[in-house]
Amino acid sequence: MQKILLVIVSVLSIVSCKDDKKEERFLTDSSGIINEVSVVLDNTSWKGRVGEAIRDVLAAPVYGLPQDEPLFTINQIPTSVFSGFVTNNRTILKIEMGKEAETKFLNNVYAKPQKVVVVSGKTKDEIIHQLKENGDRIVDVFKKMEVNEKQRLIRKALYNSSFIKEKIGVDIQFPTAYRVAKDTSSFFWIRKDINTGTLNLMVYELSHDKIKRNDSIINQIIAIRDSIGKAHIAGPTEGTYMSTENAYTPFQTETILDNKPALETKGMWEVKKAFMAGPYINYAIEDKINNRWIVAEGFAFAPSVEKRDYMFELEAIIKSIKIK
Repeated sequence: MQKILLVIVSVLSIVSCKDDKKEERFLTDSSGIINEVSVVLDNTSWKGRVGEAIRDVLAAPVYGLPQDEPLFTINQIPTSVFSGFVTNNRTILKIEMGKEAETKFLNNVYAKPQKVVVVSGKTKDEIIHQLKENGDRIVDVFKKMEVNEKQRLIRKALYNSSFIKEKIGVDIQFPTAYRVAKDTSSFFWIRKDINTGTLNLMVYELSHDKIKRNDSIINQIIAIRDSIGKAHIAGPTEGTYMSTENAYTPFQTETILDNKPALETKGMWEVKKAFMAGPYINYAIEDKINNRWIVAEGFAFAPSVEKRDYMFELEAIIKSIKIK
C-alpha cells in the first residue's frame, strides 16, 4: 500500500512540475524602452486628479540634473485597450477603481521579467491616498527593474575589466563602447564618446580614515572629488581641472551596494574658465573588511541634450560592482 501511495505522489508531482513549466514557458519576454512605465487608466481619470497624483510620483524631477527631467517616461493606456502586446511592458502601473483600497506589487503577470503595481480604491481619494502612501516604494520597485534590464543589456558586450580586479579587487561591468583613459595602481578613468560629449567613470580606493561619518561628510566627499579632479581630470586648457560646482547643493543619502554600506552623492561638476559642466553621481562604498573605501563615480559632459538616461547608464554600471 505504501508503494502504491508513493507512486501516486510521484506521478502527481511530475504532472504538477510539468504544468508549472508549461505555464512559465508561455509567458512571453517583456519589452519596453528603458525608464518607460505603462500606466493603465481611463482617459478621463488621467486628465484629472488621479492622473496628476500619478505624475507626481512617476514624473517627479530627477535630482542632480541641470534641467528638469522626469524619473520615468509615462505611456498612458486606456483600460479598454489594455490587451495583447501592450501588456508585455516591463513596468506597469494599473489603476482599478471600485475595489478595496490597497496597493499590490506583482511579478511576471503578463510577461517576464515584469513588475506590475496595482493600485485600487473605491473612490478617487482612496486611489490618490494609496499613490501618496506607496509612491517611494513604487518608484524603487520600477527603478530596480530598469537597472537590472540595463545591466542585462550591458552584459551582451562586456569590456574586459579584469585589470581593475587584479589591482584593487573590484569587479565592475561596463560595455565595450567605453575605453580606458587612465589606469594607475589605484585609480581608473573610463570614458565613452557620445554625439555631444562623453560619459565618464572613475573608480579608485581610499584608506578608511579618509572619510569620517560626521556632520561634515558632504564637505569631505566634495574635498575628495576636487583633489581627485585636480590630480587626474585635466580641463581643455593648462591649469584647468574638474571640480565640484559650489552653487549647486549636493544631495546625499545612505544606501547599500554589494551588501555594503555606501554614501550616494549627486550634484554638478564644472571646469572653471572652460565653460564645461554637467551632473555626477558618486558612491563611496565602505569596505570594512579591507579597511578602505571604494569610490565609484559617473559624470557626464553632454551639453544641450537631456541627460537622465546617460546618468542612469552610469548608475547601472556602478551598481554592478562586486568587491572581492
